[in-house]
Amino acid sequence: MVVAIILAALFPSFGAEGGALHPELVTKLGVALIFFLNGALMSFVALKDGIMRWRLHLIIQGSTFLLFPLIGLAFLTLTGPLISPDLRLGFFYLCAIPSTVSSSVAMTAAARGNVPVAVFNATLSSLLGIFITPLWMSLLLKSSGQHLDIMGVFIDLMLWLALPLIVGQVMRPLIGGWLQKHKKWAQLADRGTILLLVYTSFCDSFARHIWSTNSPATLALVITATLGLFFIVLLMLWKVCDTFHIAPAFRAAVVFCGTKKGLATGIPMASLIFAGHPSGLGLILLPIMLYHPLQLLICTPLANYWAKETQTKENEIAT
Repeated sequence: MVVAIILAALFPSFGAEGGALHPELVTKLGVALIFFLNGALMSFVALKDGIMRWRLHLIIQGSTFLLFPLIGLAFLTLTGPLISPDLRLGFFYLCAIPSTVSSSVAMTAAARGNVPVAVFNATLSSLLGIFITPLWMSLLLKSSGQHLDIMGVFIDLMLWLALPLIVGQVMRPLIGGWLQKHKKWAQLADRGTILLLVYTSFCDSFARHIWSTNSPATLALVITATLGLFFIVLLMLWKVCDTFHIAPAFRAAVVFCGTKKGLATGIPMASLIFAGHPSGLGLILLPIMLYHPLQLLICTPLANYWAKETQTKENEIAT
């Protein structure tokens, strides 16, 4: 991501709107590729094992699409005019987007948690986000006197996100095995597309010279706000797990799915929701681009700690 941003700073006109790369088309094709690969690699067999855990699903989805946005609204109320409109929009967008798929499941597995519950909720979050995220953004923009073509956004999201996901799932019997054997190439295509989206998004912001109007204090504020957001949600979910005596295996799924926000989903959705935004996507994407590595940095040692804790208990029972 850092290299992509540096290249955008050095060669902004190439990937900016109207540039030689034609990002207005490449971006949408990249979005379709990401969700096609996810659909082709996604197995629904494991989902059946976790689908009946509806209380856990309510907690996780409630955290993703209700708790996060409410905290975001409180933050915007408290900060007022202290941050720029695009950063305000970006911070709330971070709060409104779905959870991750791959890292939520990977962290739950690493913590020796219940993987089917994590798979079901990570997948459900992505699907719900197609509808809920633009609704939240529409409400925010409307309250600030702006307008979002909600129907147009829905059509775009269904066309470039949902349809490729469905096509990938339909084609899974034909190409799923090949993709599993060559998963590294599929992951390379996935990550490469995301980096391309990052590059084109920042090309627009550098071409419009919007970074020259923001100080290092702005970056420090965003880092502090994203860290605060993560720990508030983490502590609240931890408390919920203690209150309802949720078993450690399910606690891992709740915490890792309920605190995560998806860069892989967030960037493609932003390119569709904020298409034609006057200032570009650079500042809007800044909070999610900072939140994504921070959440991985914090969750990795937590997953390792829980895995060791589970192993210790199993050893005690065995002896």
